[in-house]
Amino acid sequence: MPQCEMCGAETSSLTTTKVEGAELELCDGCSDFGTEVRTTSSSASTKYSTSSSDGSSSGGASSTESSSSGGSSRGTDMFDDMDEVATDYDQRIRQARESEELSQEDLANGLNEKASLIRKLERGDVLPSDGVKRKLERRLDISLTEGTGDADTDWDGGDSATTTLGDVVKRKDE
Repeated sequence: MPQCEMCGAETSSLTTTKVEGAELELCDGCSDFGTEVRTTSSSASTKYSTSSSDGSSSGGASSTESSSSGGSSRGTDMFDDMDEVATDYDQRIRQARESEELSQEDLANGLNEKASLIRKLERGDVLPSDGVKRKLERRLDISLTEGTGDADTDWDGGDSATTTLGDVVKRKDE
C-alpha cells in the first residue's frame, strides 16, 4: 500500500502535491500543506520521453527518476560528485603562501584577484569559489578539498518506505 511521503501514513490513494518547491506524494490530510499538481495527458514529447505514433512511450525515465517514486535505492544527484572545501582551507592557504614567501598582494596579483579576497580567505570569512579554488591549488600546489566523494559510505539511506519527511523534520511548534 502506498505511503505518504510527509507523515508516513499508509493510504489507498496519494495526491501529487507541491510543498515548498518539492513535489511529494501525500495523503489527503497532508496535501493541505501545499498545492495539488495536476497532470494532463498529452501526446506531445517531453524532455524525458518520446511518444511514438501508437501512443507508447520510449526512452523514458532514467534509473534515478524511476526509483524516486518509492523505490528503495537512492538515486545520484549533482552533489554526489562534488568535493567539499576543507575545514582548514584558510590555514592551508596562509601556510602555503608564507612558505613561498609571498605577500597577500603578490599572491593576489599572481592569481589576477583582489588582495582583499586573499585576506578574507585566510581569515576564513568566505569560501573560495570553484575558479579561485582551482587557481589557488595550482599556484600554491595544495589541495583545498576534503574527501574523495566517498561520503555516501557513512550514510545508510535505508528503505525509503520506512523513512518519511515527518521522521526527519523538526517542527517549530514543538
